[in-house]
Amino acid sequence: MKRPAEVPTPAGLFRILLGMADRMTSPTSLDQLVKDAEEEFARQFGRPPRWIASAPGRVNLIGEHTDYNDGFVLPMAIDRYVVVAADQAPEGASEARLFSAALGQWATVAVEGPFAPGAVAWARYLQGVVAGCRAAGLNAGPFEAVVVSDVPQGGGLSSSAALEVAVATLIEAMTGCQLDPLQKALLCQKAENDFAGVPCGIMDQCTSVMGRDGALLLLDCRERTVRLTPLADPDVVALIVNSNVKHELSDGGYAARRWQCEEAAFALGAAALRDVDVKQLEQARDRLDDVHYRRARHVVTENARTVEAAEAIRRGDWPTVGRLMVESHASLRDDFEVSCEELDLLVALAMEGGAENGVIGSRMTGGGFGGCTISLVRRAALDAVSSHISEGYFRKTGRQATVFATRPVDGARVITSPSKQNAS
Repeated sequence: MKRPAEVPTPAGLFRILLGMADRMTSPTSLDQLVKDAEEEFARQFGRPPRWIASAPGRVNLIGEHTDYNDGFVLPMAIDRYVVVAADQAPEGASEARLFSAALGQWATVAVEGPFAPGAVAWARYLQGVVAGCRAAGLNAGPFEAVVVSDVPQGGGLSSSAALEVAVATLIEAMTGCQLDPLQKALLCQKAENDFAGVPCGIMDQCTSVMGRDGALLLLDCRERTVRLTPLADPDVVALIVNSNVKHELSDGGYAARRWQCEEAAFALGAAALRDVDVKQLEQARDRLDDVHYRRARHVVTENARTVEAAEAIRRGDWPTVGRLMVESHASLRDDFEVSCEELDLLVALAMEGGAENGVIGSRMTGGGFGGCTISLVRRAALDAVSSHISEGYFRKTGRQATVFATRPVDGARVITSPSKQNAS
């Protein structure tokens, strides 16, 4: 088996995309982002936009580094969004022109083939989506657009997927053609794989497309099926804490661990680690060195935890959910080795409160080496838990953590479309 070239993590490559500050402590409403996009478009192009599309970021409750192993994940869409406002380009234009409001930077994207990644890093994602839409028969032609966002970048909350899905949704509106939701997610994943060079799984794009208000998505990454898992208790809220660190190991670490999983599956005679259970892994332990054994053990046990967590949420069995979240973090820390001191500290601070103080469970989320943690917290305890984590983190590290709470939200949608305009 040939070892692939080193590639950056999704966060590593996307870090320079939008250049926006984390606004985690004061979230911008979707209505305000839409207004910002409309006003920015008018400033840049001297007319109102005809179409506006949005797509949310996502957070993964449990099921980390399982997606590219054909396993299970349990994410939800969050109330942080990428919004794209656009209109057809003036007559004679031959490309799409886009403006990043945060960077104050322009980029051009080809709308006719042959397509290739461009020199501007953040535009590669958009070029891949345009190419994918053309291949699917959606030809938007030359257009002009602006991008605004409040999805924190570099924190493992899928800002790149939100951008890809927002642009694909925009092109659907511009062409009047609707893609199948799974087809749209796969198209956006391919854009990130082929044009940005990031070997991400399907979770991020699926969640941004298919997110549902009040529900998590139990996603089978092999079968590409989604089962809604209602977060029925309105008293339970996801608390996301950004460590505001990203260690350099992340650039090569993500690719290395993906390759180690493939090597472990090959040694075990499996198509993917999805096909291995704990008993089979233990019986074949002598085929693996210590590192490959621990990488495989994380994936195998994490798959089981994810399915069990979804069932426990449906039953409202919060002690089981909390236990599984803590076990997941320990496995990511010890077996997969993608945590770091800052993430470990944030989880420890969250769990100091315990169930009697409203904390159900906590774990790192995302690719690791920095980024965010997710905790399930009782709504009445949010302020106290947030303060305890923030103050303890600053006291131990000298860094400010940024925090926000969210419930699951709907996925991508068109805000302004030709039919709406004609009806108004």
